[in-house]
Formats: sequence, C-alpha cells, structure tokens
Amino acid sequence: MKSATVAERPDLSDPAKELTSDLFPEYNNHGDILNRYWSRLTEERPDFQFHLLGDHDEILARARSLPVRWDGTLQDLPAGIDGAIARGFDEGGANVLCAMVIMVPRGLQGRGISVVALRAMGEIARQHGFAAMIAPVRPSWKDRYPLTAIEDYAGWRRSDGALFDPWMRVHERVGATMLRAEPRSLRITGTVAEWEKWTEMAFPVTGDFWFPGGLATVSINRDEDSGRYWEPNVWMRHIL
Repeated sequence: MKSATVAERPDLSDPAKELTSDLFPEYNNHGDILNRYWSRLTEERPDFQFHLLGDHDEILARARSLPVRWDGTLQDLPAGIDGAIARGFDEGGANVLCAMVIMVPRGLQGRGISVVALRAMGEIARQHGFAAMIAPVRPSWKDRYPLTAIEDYAGWRRSDGALFDPWMRVHERVGATMLRAEPRSLRITGTVAEWEKWTEMAFPVTGDFWFPGGLATVSINRDEDSGRYWEPNVWMRHIL
C-alpha cells in the first residue's frame, strides 16, 4: 500500500467519494458546524488529506485531517469535532494534527487497512513537524447502545483487557491513549420533516427518540418544528 495526498493526486477525489458514500448514515451529512468547513479541507489543506492506494492505484481508503492548536491539556481540547475544525481554520499556531476521519470502503473492511491508514496519517504529521496526533474518535458500536452515556461506554473493555469498541481498539492498538469522552462533539439540527427524511422514521410527538445509526437520541420538538442531536466522540492521542 502507498499513500498519496490530495495535493499530489487531486484526480482521485471524486471516485474516492463515490466508494465511501455509504459508510455513514444520512444524518451525518448535515452537521451545523462541520459542513461550514468540510469542503475547505481539500481546497485549503490538501497536504493533509490523502488516499491509501493499492498496487494498481485502486483506492483502499480516504482520510481527512487538519492541523490545530492544542496546549496538551484536557481543558484545552477542542469542543469535539465541531470545535476542532473551527479551530483549525479560524486560529493560528497549529502544533498537532487532528484526525478527522478515515473511510475504508465496505467491501475492503476487516483487512487491516484502517491500521495502515492511521499510520500513514501519523507519518504525514511527522513530516510536518508535529509530535502528536489527536482524534475525536467516532465509536463504531455506540449505535448499538444509544442510551448509554459516552463516558461509560468509552471505558468498557473486553475480558482480554482491550477496549470494547472496535474503532477505539484500532487506535489503541497502534499506540493511542484515551483522553476523555466528548458527549457534545457534532451538532446536527433540522426540521422535523428533515429528521424524518434522514432517519426514515416518523416522529409524531415531542420527545427524545432513538433512531437507526444514531449514537445518541435526537430531541424532537414538534411545537418548534425542530430536531436537535449531539453526536458523542472520544478524544484519543497518538504520540508520534
């Protein structure tokens, strides 16, 4: 496998997007803060966005990351992925790389590609002089336990001592340590009709509802015609 940044291979961006378009539920495409900045990653920070390629340039993974400022304390961690992307574009003094997402096409998952992609991201960080990489990890099994507080879920471990969540476990396997749970990482708001479209569910009354693919519940208010959702993440750190 080899990696190529968007700056090096801008021609790969469109086909890569098609290969990974079904990895996240529809609601995840409507972040209030995240969507203001997301397209700027490839436009303004192409050296930190990359593809993992096979021997014949087939796309095995695509990744997004962003240099941010962080003083190394828990108190100064960005307010989730929303806070990280805003800080990365609106503030100077970046000294760490923030891993935003790694996407492996469904047909290629389970082959260890995500581990290679994480290491490739760490190498990009080192090449730019960063000594650490932080990640607001989206726990891959949290949707199975939407009513469990992220603070509790993040601490679950298997009988062998490894972290319970598969994606958090991948990070730990390559040397990451957990910093803290982030219950309010990604904010998504919309009308009731929008949430019914995104989730393919009906919300006939006001209340908090579980929905397919959600890591927490969505708060529906029919009087205000609104649905509000905070997706939780877990901050982890890689020392490079």
